[in-house]
Amino acid sequence: GIAKGSGMIRPDMATMLAFLFTNARLPHAVLDALLRRAVDRSFHRITVDGDTSTNDMVLLAATGENARHGDVTDPDDPRLADFTRALEEVAVSLAQQIVRDGEGASRFVTIRITGARDDAAARRVAFTIAESPLVKTAIAGGDPNWGRILAAAGRSGAVETGPAHWRLRIGDELVFADGAPHPAYDEKRAAAHMAGREIVITLDLGEGEGRFEAWTCDLTDGYIRINADYRS
Repeated sequence: GIAKGSGMIRPDMATMLAFLFTNARLPHAVLDALLRRAVDRSFHRITVDGDTSTNDMVLLAATGENARHGDVTDPDDPRLADFTRALEEVAVSLAQQIVRDGEGASRFVTIRITGARDDAAARRVAFTIAESPLVKTAIAGGDPNWGRILAAAGRSGAVETGPAHWRLRIGDELVFADGAPHPAYDEKRAAAHMAGREIVITLDLGEGEGRFEAWTCDLTDGYIRINADYRS
């Protein structure tokens, strides 16, 4: 597969073109269902800057040369397990590459939300954090500014409890728990993680079983230069 996009990237899907190819012979309805699932688990989890454009598309083209699954009519058919897994792996890889190639990006960031009241709430919290300019600039500066992360989660409109129930990790470092910085929190270890190119932020809300993972990047002066120096 191939994909294009580096700015104005936000789920649904935003200035992004992706083309996936297979030689499988499968009915249109089956391919459509499998592609929609793959997109929900990949392209619908990315954001570079939170801006959406009118130009976006994911296309799955099948040549039909391989008739191995020619009689399959159900997207949940067990015989499609390998194909489904491969399709999702390619979609996730392309989606993450778009984020890594984001305008001015220097860090790839995984925002992992657990313990939300449902998956929809987890998604909303994840994207509120992922698209917060204050969070993204802190990441650009290698600053483990946990207050900005919690503030973004709190204003998401998708949480019912307060920080007293939350647990925040930056990398493997437990930063915040039970309404206060964790007694064993070591800012140097958190800062060392933030200085890397692969950042993981995990927030458990303690409300339920909902979970969601979003992928984003930092917000640097490079992004500002790119978008200030040209007129679209």
